[in-house]
Amino acid sequence: MRHASIVVLAAVALFITGCSAMTAQTPGAGLSPVNAIRDGGDEHVILFGHDVVSYFTEGTHRPGLPSIKSEYKSVTFRFSKPENKALFDAAPEKYIPQFGAYCTNGIVYAIPAGGNPDTWKIIDGKLYIFGGQGALDGFTLDVPRNMALAHKYWTEEVNGSNPFVQRYKRWIFRVPHYVTGKELADQVEKAKKG
Repeated sequence: MRHASIVVLAAVALFITGCSAMTAQTPGAGLSPVNAIRDGGDEHVILFGHDVVSYFTEGTHRPGLPSIKSEYKSVTFRFSKPENKALFDAAPEKYIPQFGAYCTNGIVYAIPAGGNPDTWKIIDGKLYIFGGQGALDGFTLDVPRNMALAHKYWTEEVNGSNPFVQRYKRWIFRVPHYVTGKELADQVEKAKKG
């Protein structure tokens, strides 16, 4: 009975979130799902319009401009200056955030959620976005393990899925190694002290 109630609540929550956000995050042309929004006339603006090239060239995040943009695999990328657009257009795969620009630590748990443009790390030449400093700190406790788990769950479950369905599924049916935010924060604090 409890399981049925949870499923019904998840379905209602999914309905309430609306179709607009669902379609913005599932363009379905090779980059899906993505942490994207609708903005102006653009249907799938990744990473809230932040310039994905600036992380590599300037070592910081910068908002992109709606007037300087490229579309790649049905996703809109915005840039802070024309030079960054030119770099992206020449080699888009080099600059695309991994795991659809969702929180990399969330993907460790098969949950496509979060992803703040101001919390990021370049690892082995790839851009990874995190939901906040706590998520980044938790991920860096064991980068090889967490990277392996993130790639496993991205490949086996998340890539190509509907992010809202996947998120609710894994909030209800958690992965075996799931820890709460508080438990993760405690692990980070213990590692800092020890």
